Amino acid sequence: MSHHHLYAIGNALVDTEYEVSDELLHTMGVSKRHMTLIDTPQRAELLTHVHGLHARRTGGGSAGNTVVALAQLGGKAFYSCRVADDELGAFYSQDLQDNGVATNLTHTQAQPGQTGSCMVLVTPDAERSMCTFLGATSQLDASALHPQDIAKSRIYYMEGYLAASPTGLEAAVQGRQIALEHKVATALTLSDVSMINFCRPGLQAMIGEGLDYLFANEEEAQTWCGTTDLDAIIEQLSQLASTVCLTRGPQGSIVIQGKERSDVPAVPTRAVDTNGAGDMFAGAFLFGITHGHSPVQSAALANRAAAAVVGQHGNRLSTTQLQTLYADFQNA
Repeated sequence: MSHHHLYAIGNALVDTEYEVSDELLHTMGVSKRHMTLIDTPQRAELLTHVHGLHARRTGGGSAGNTVVALAQLGGKAFYSCRVADDELGAFYSQDLQDNGVATNLTHTQAQPGQTGSCMVLVTPDAERSMCTFLGATSQLDASALHPQDIAKSRIYYMEGYLAASPTGLEAAVQGRQIALEHKVATALTLSDVSMINFCRPGLQAMIGEGLDYLFANEEEAQTWCGTTDLDAIIEQLSQLASTVCLTRGPQGSIVIQGKERSDVPAVPTRAVDTNGAGDMFAGAFLFGITHGHSPVQSAALANRAAAAVVGQHGNRLSTTQLQTLYADFQNA
């Protein structure tokens, strides 16, 4: 009997989101649409540019957003991560608990330092560009794992951003091995083009000899496969996982299972902010899969949830929004 529908490991980051112009983004020297790792001096310099702008603060981190979405829909989730003993760390830990996510943070005393944070810069075209200060999460290691909880989960999910951290990568791969030993399904999100360009061996280590579920957006898929030819991309990705979800923004998503391809149409929406879209898709999809829905049905639910989150500012929806969305989906 599974104790958790989803067990995930990833970076604990508190998001602070700003609406900026393309000109300001250029002045700040930030790479548009992608994630850039920054250090303390860089963070201080970037903050001077957004001083006085309205900021929204939420719990974040890619896998963190995914487990929260699954829990808000009614699933049971566990999240392994690392924060520091500071105000942001307390905020992050409380946010997980408020959303019904079990976590290693309630079992361990946080160490001194700075909790990881992410500056999310949203331009008028709804694209998000991220500047990530890892802080305490750069020390995420295997001590954050709860092997007994992995063993009692339906799916073990890894965040591709961990490929940038030697200890985080080691922990993710160790957790994957525990999952395999207990016949727990494995899942990975490629996370970002920068991870593919600079940390590909780490992602390959997480893929290992193959996954049950792989999530990638079109740009990540093109970068991974070295081509823009969709048929060639589908052929390559199908070798990596039993089920691949390729998200394509306004064009919806494609579910790939071996030689079978299913195109799942998008839900029309006016994009305001793409921050969290992929994380939301993964959370809703994995909720669907663990609650009796087929992969195509789960992708249809995930497309709805992703459309809802990009139609507003912020990386998450409320529990009420998601549960209403799910009820509408079931009644459709």
